[in-house]
Amino acid sequence: MNTKIQHTKIDAIYACVPVQEILTTEYSLFSPDEARLFTKNTGIHARRVAADHVTCSDLCYSAASQLLSDIGDASEIDLLVFVSQSPDYFLPATSIILQDRLGLRSDCMAFDINLGCSGYIYGLQVVGQFIQSGAVRNALLLVGDKSTISTAYQDKSTFPLFGDAGTATLLSFSDESSPWFVNSGSDGSGKNAIIIEGGHSRNPYGTYTEELIDFNGNKHSKSHLHLEGLEVFNFALSRVPFSIQQALSEADKLIDDVDYVVFHQANGLITKSLSRKLNIPLNRCLTSIEQFGNTSSASIPLTLVCHAAELSGRKEMSLILSGFGVGFSWASMCMTTDFPKTKLITHA
Repeated sequence: MNTKIQHTKIDAIYACVPVQEILTTEYSLFSPDEARLFTKNTGIHARRVAADHVTCSDLCYSAASQLLSDIGDASEIDLLVFVSQSPDYFLPATSIILQDRLGLRSDCMAFDINLGCSGYIYGLQVVGQFIQSGAVRNALLLVGDKSTISTAYQDKSTFPLFGDAGTATLLSFSDESSPWFVNSGSDGSGKNAIIIEGGHSRNPYGTYTEELIDFNGNKHSKSHLHLEGLEVFNFALSRVPFSIQQALSEADKLIDDVDYVVFHQANGLITKSLSRKLNIPLNRCLTSIEQFGNTSSASIPLTLVCHAAELSGRKEMSLILSGFGVGFSWASMCMTTDFPKTKLITHA
């Protein structure tokens, strides 16, 4: 699906990560050689892990409250969208809890979107459509995940891969902003490639007890995240380049016209493979996976924040943002924008 978003501007992106840093070499199930190979393939040297009592919404709240304190006005927010697969509760929606915590107006619309790795682009697309319609002037897009709560320590394929993060993006109406061009899609036949089978209505808690062991000896249960890495890799290499080319075509641009590309930070191998397939130099592919791991839906905004020192003040940058993963789901956006105000904060 191709979509054009107009009259929408990103004013600021704030990101919040836990203060606790865990090094790849500290994972006790890795031998030194396994740790080196894992880092070589994924690029991950460290990741941030939230304390047991800290939720994804806490990280997003910290980012959003700091953003509003610095440059925003809570009374002017018309819409809050929370994108995550780590809600506070099955119900009510976490967005409505955040509306109250942030002191937003009671006539502020708030809802959740249950998406992972593609979620930031979907969130921008949804919020942008509200803004361009004229129904909304100012909006908060809160995107993040606490993926570490869903990984099994005995599963080497997932436990050392994921980190936690929450982000807040402030968007507003603007007659002067350049249009965004989005290509998005989904393929539910890949649902089992990234899945937590237990804990909801299909497999309620208490209906399963067995420990599952894959062919590599990784152990998990249905309450933990299961990841088929090769299937995800093949999906990314087959879907993402076409999606990006579609967004570029709608924008009447070539890949050489793009200043920077931000892929979802799945792992370093996927980023390198996509850059080769699209003929994009690696130095134009922004990354954050080295120090934060795979932060799911937060990875694209977190990566932009991480590169603020080199990009701050840049005007009319041409960017490609591309998210892909659980579902399968994917979305790519081509946009020309001034680099927004950013800040990275930590949460104890």
